[in-house]
Amino acid sequence: MRRRRLNVVALIAICCVPALLFVYLVSSEGDVTSDNFLGFTRREAKLAERVREVEAQNQLLRRQLSISQNHLMNFIVEAQQNGSNVHSGKESLGNIERQEKNGERSFVCVNPEPEVPKCEVIHVSIVCAGYNSSRSVVTLIKSILFYRKNPLHFHFISDSAAQLILQTLFYTWNVPGVDVSFYLADNVQGEVSWVPNKHYSGVYGLMKLVLTKALPDVLEKIIVLDTDVTFATDIAELWRIFHKFTSKQAIGLVENQSDWYLGKLWKNHRPWPALGRGFNTGVILLHLQRLREISWMQMWRLIAEKELLSMLSTSLADQDIINAVLKQHPYLIYRLPCQWNVQLSDNTLSELCYTEVQDLKVIHWNSPKKLKVKNKHVEFFRNLYLTFLEYDGNLLRRELIGCNNTRSTRVQEVLNAIDEDDPCYEFRRARVVEHRTHLYYIEYDYEPSPEGNDVTLVAQLSMDRLQMVEALCKHWDGPISLALYMSDSEVQQFLSYTLSSEILQSRKNVGYHIVYREGPFYPVNLLRNVALQQVTTPFLFLTDIDFLPMYGLYDYLKKSVSALGLESSKKALVVPAFETQRYRLSFPKSKAELLSMLDMGTLFTFRYHVWTRGHSPTNYAKWRTATTPYRVLWEPDFEPYIVVRRDIPEYDRRFVGFGWNKVSHIMELYAQGFEFIVLPNAFIVHMPHAPSFDIAKFRSSSQYRKCLKILKQEFVKDLSKRYSKQFTVEKRKLKR
Repeated sequence: MRRRRLNVVALIAICCVPALLFVYLVSSEGDVTSDNFLGFTRREAKLAERVREVEAQNQLLRRQLSISQNHLMNFIVEAQQNGSNVHSGKESLGNIERQEKNGERSFVCVNPEPEVPKCEVIHVSIVCAGYNSSRSVVTLIKSILFYRKNPLHFHFISDSAAQLILQTLFYTWNVPGVDVSFYLADNVQGEVSWVPNKHYSGVYGLMKLVLTKALPDVLEKIIVLDTDVTFATDIAELWRIFHKFTSKQAIGLVENQSDWYLGKLWKNHRPWPALGRGFNTGVILLHLQRLREISWMQMWRLIAEKELLSMLSTSLADQDIINAVLKQHPYLIYRLPCQWNVQLSDNTLSELCYTEVQDLKVIHWNSPKKLKVKNKHVEFFRNLYLTFLEYDGNLLRRELIGCNNTRSTRVQEVLNAIDEDDPCYEFRRARVVEHRTHLYYIEYDYEPSPEGNDVTLVAQLSMDRLQMVEALCKHWDGPISLALYMSDSEVQQFLSYTLSSEILQSRKNVGYHIVYREGPFYPVNLLRNVALQQVTTPFLFLTDIDFLPMYGLYDYLKKSVSALGLESSKKALVVPAFETQRYRLSFPKSKAELLSMLDMGTLFTFRYHVWTRGHSPTNYAKWRTATTPYRVLWEPDFEPYIVVRRDIPEYDRRFVGFGWNKVSHIMELYAQGFEFIVLPNAFIVHMPHAPSFDIAKFRSSSQYRKCLKILKQEFVKDLSKRYSKQFTVEKRKLKR
C-alpha cells in the first residue's frame, strides 16, 4: 500500500511540471508583436514546443512508474543471474537487500545504477556499406533519436557510396546534439580480407573486429550496432551498463537466442566454438581501451587462424570469430540482459526472453526474411519498425536544452536575418531552408561511356508524377538522375512501387535522390540542383518529368555532343518541345510523323496558347524544314530544354513553386556567353496532367504573384551586378 501511495504522489508531482513550466516561461518572456503565418508568435510557438517536450517526458515517466512489481522482480532475478559478471559482488544491481515488512516482500537498492549525465556524449559505431544498407541505417537512427536525451556521436565504418549518402543525409538533417565521423573501410579492409567468409555481408561483416584500429585511440568505449536493429528505449540505458563492467570485462553481448552454436539445427551442423549458446554481435558494448591494452588485434587473429585450419571459413562473419575468442577468454564477456537484443532469426527462441512485449529494449531483424519472419509477436515488432520507417524525420530536430551544444549554422543565421514582417517572408525562407536529403535511395550502378560524350537526363518530381518514371525509362536508355520530393511515408510507397516494377528493377542506371518535404512550397530548383550534382557523365539533358523523349534521343544527343564540340565550347543544345492534350497518344516515331500530327492538331508546340514567349525563340517554323543545327538568339522569358556540359551554374533557389524557375537559369547561361543551338531531328512531348498545387496558388493569390515579381527584379539586379551587364525583363531585347 505504501508503494502505491508513493507512486500516486510521484504521478501528481510529475503532472504539475508542464503547468509550472508554462507559468514560469510566460512570466519570463517579453511581449512579442510579430506573428508568424500560423497566427502564433515565435515565442509562443517555442513555449508550446517546450511544454509538449516536457509532457512527452512525463508520459515516459508514467510508463516507467506503471511497470508492475512482477516485472521489477523479473528484472532483479535476471540481474542476480548475471552475478557471475559482478566482481566480488560490489557492482550495482547485485547489491539488493530484501526486507520483510508487514508480511510483504520489498526490495531496496542500496547502490543504484548511476544515471548517465544528460550532457554526456554517447558514442555509437555502425558498419554501413552500399545503397540498401544506407536505407536500413536511417530507420535505426530514427529509433535512437526518438528516445534519446543525450548528445550522440555516430562513427560510421563505410565504403565511399555509403559515406556520400550518409554525409549528405546528416548534413541536411542538421539534428542538434548529433556529430558524425566517417572512416573508409578500404583503409582497414586488408586486416580482415584474408578471412574466408560465407556470410552475405562479405568483408564488411568482419569490420567490427578492427574497430580498435579503425576508431580514434582517444575513444574509450562505444556501442556497436548492426543496421537491422530497432531501439524501443533510450540508448543511454544501454550506455550506463558500462558502469557494471568489472576491470577485466571489455565486451558486452546478449546470448544467442537460437541453437546455432549448439550444433543442433541439422545433421552434421558444425558451428564455430562458443560458450554455451554463444553470443549475438548485433548489439555490442565495446570497451576499446581495455581491448587495446590486451592486444585485441593480435588476439583475435591468432585464434581465427587456428580455427580456420579446421573450419575453413566463417558462416556468421565477425560473430564466429568473437565467439571463438570468448571461448578461450571468458573473462572478457559481460552478459547483457536478453531484452537488449531480441533476435528474430529463423530459428529464434527469443520468446523465452520476455514475458510481455513492453519489456523489449532492442529488436534485431537478423533473419534474411526481415519483416516476414515467423514470430508470435511479429505484428508488434513490425508495427514498431514501420512507425520509425515512416516517421517524419524533421520532427527529430529537437534541441537538447541545457547542454550548450547547439552550433549556430549559416542557414540559421540567414533565417534570423530575414524580416518576419516582410510580406514575402515565406518565399525568402524557402530559399535557404535545409531539406533532409537521401541520395541514391535505391542501388545505382553505372559507369559513363569511355567515348566522353555520355549524357544524363536530369529531372525532378513529386509523388503525383511517379507513374511517369516507367514511361520515361521506356523512352530513354541512358543514365537518369531524379530528385523526388516526398514525405517519409510517401518514400515507402515509392520504394514499393519501384521494387515491384519489372521495368524499373531492370534499370541500375537511374539515381533516385529523395528530398524530404518541408515547408509550404515545392522547392523545384533545389530539386534540380540535387539531381544535377549527382551527374557523373560529362553532359546532361535538363528536362522535366512530364516530357517523354523521342525514341532514340539518347544516342542522337551523344552524336550531336561530339559533332558540335560541346566539350570545348559554351553551347546549349535546344531540344524542341511539343505537347498533347490526349492522355492516350500514339507516340510519334520520327520527325515526319510528328509534323503530320502537328498538322492534324494531335500535337502542338509547347505552351503556344498560354505562354508563347517561353519557347517561341526556338523558331518552330524553321525547325519544320531544318536538316542541320541552327543558332537562335536569347530573348526574355526563354526557357528551352537543353543539353549542356556538367559544369554549368546551378539553378537559383529563390524561385520556388511556380514561375521563373527555368527562365532565370537560361538567363544566367546567356549572361555567361552560352549560344543556343537548336537540334533539327530531336524532340520531346509533354504529356497531360492535372495542374500542380503551386500553379493554382499562383493563379489564385495576388500576393504570390506580387512576391514573384519582386524576386524577379532582385534576381535581375543580382545578375547584372555579378556579370557587370545591364539586363531588363520587361522588354524583348537585352541591354548590355
